[in-house]
Amino acid sequence: MNINDVAAYVDHTLLAVEATKEQIAELVKDAKAFGCFCVCVAPCFVSFAKEQAGDKVKVCTVIGFPAGFQTTETKVFETKQAIENGADEIDMVINIGMLKDKDYNGLLSEIKSVREISEGKTLKVIIETCLLTKKEKIKMCEIVTAAKADYIKTSTGFSKAGATPLDIELFKQHIGRNVKIKAAGGIKDISDAREFLILGAKRLGTSRVVAELKKSVSEEEY
Repeated sequence: MNINDVAAYVDHTLLAVEATKEQIAELVKDAKAFGCFCVCVAPCFVSFAKEQAGDKVKVCTVIGFPAGFQTTETKVFETKQAIENGADEIDMVINIGMLKDKDYNGLLSEIKSVREISEGKTLKVIIETCLLTKKEKIKMCEIVTAAKADYIKTSTGFSKAGATPLDIELFKQHIGRNVKIKAAGGIKDISDAREFLILGAKRLGTSRVVAELKKSVSEEEY
């Protein structure tokens, strides 16, 4: 699997709080040039990113980001507005405190509520693995499957750590057949990216794959 093959699995991501429209435009340009699956941007940039992307690359945004402690109603509103603004994919953060409280029905209900409003769009559920026990990760595999989300996603990239190979292997053992895996946070280089794909991830949240690709070409080439 060469670096160009890897790029096809990448959600080329820019979620820095200081991001500008100029940087988002460059993000979209690079995603188009190198064949990324989509760009992942903050909700305030969805409309702009969609204008830049056209039908060449999908636009993803984040909901309840990065802490996940917004109310369900807020997450549902954020999702509805994001879709109205052109989002093709939704990456929502779970309420981690709710999981720690063992309020599994509440978690399931929240994800189902976002699933309902995002029907027809790809929904990825971020569980922030670095803050969870093994039992909690397994429970989230069960809940994400029951909620009929499309993906379980490891991390926001804004907490203590990101994706690990062990988490991908654990997910594979416990998710349902219709749930895929997105590895995100801390993917250091193309070697890391390949490893996560080999282990079973179907999507990667990173900007570093494209950064490596850009090093190998001149501005005039893309």
